Amino acid sequence: MAGYTDRELEQKSAGMRLDLLRYIKMAGAGHTGGDLSCIDILNVLYNDVLNVSPETIGSGDRDRYIQSKGHSVEALYVVLAERGFFPERELETLSRYKSHFVGHPTRKVRGVEFNTGALGHGLAISGGIALAGKKDKKSYRVFTLLGDGELAEGSNWEAAMFASHNKLDNLVAILDHNTLQLTDKYSSICNPSPIDEKFSAFGWSVVNVDGHSIPELRRVLNDVPRETGKPTFIIADTIKGKGVSFMENVLKWHHGVPDDAQYQAAVKELEERIGELSA
Repeated sequence: MAGYTDRELEQKSAGMRLDLLRYIKMAGAGHTGGDLSCIDILNVLYNDVLNVSPETIGSGDRDRYIQSKGHSVEALYVVLAERGFFPERELETLSRYKSHFVGHPTRKVRGVEFNTGALGHGLAISGGIALAGKKDKKSYRVFTLLGDGELAEGSNWEAAMFASHNKLDNLVAILDHNTLQLTDKYSSICNPSPIDEKFSAFGWSVVNVDGHSIPELRRVLNDVPRETGKPTFIIADTIKGKGVSFMENVLKWHHGVPDDAQYQAAVKELEERIGELSA
């Protein structure tokens, strides 16, 4: 994997946000807010952390990444394209008839490990894969990204117990903690707080991180397992709609496509950011 500077990864994130909006605009569909909140996490994972590449995707020793919050799939597609898992031009078919690039992850897309989308399944799947790695004496790690609203699903807590009981220190769960879900703040719907204390009580090693700080994400994501015999839970504090000022922390952008004027305003803002990072 190429060794990137923090600045270079920040440039990649800004470019990915621009690509993301372009494909969502073309498709007329997408979970824009959540895509923008998790793009920095995915960027760091695929460009600095994961032992996986287009050349090694078939290797039994590769690291695995599973996107449990599957509705934010556009971010994953953009990152996989940037890493060369498939030609970027294929994303022009996003959400089109007969396209493999649908609104949730599917293994028909090269680089996607597992079909997801029904919330609450990703952590359980990841735990099973991590246990298989332990039994097979493999060195791979399993990373999964959860949404904070997703924690209302009881299957997550069963999976948390399972992972701790089996001492799956090769398992890393990352929470995209942007605090908003489809209809309201997650704390108003089914509040899982204090999240850190709960996962600690379930036997996980818990750490908080700024989910938009490239240096912090690199430090924390490269420091796993944090404790021998314990799975790692990373609470990444993020902003829904990050990078486009009028989308940030605005509920309607959970699933929303910008109109022409909004799209041009967003492009201008992101291009200015790219210019600043390139100076």
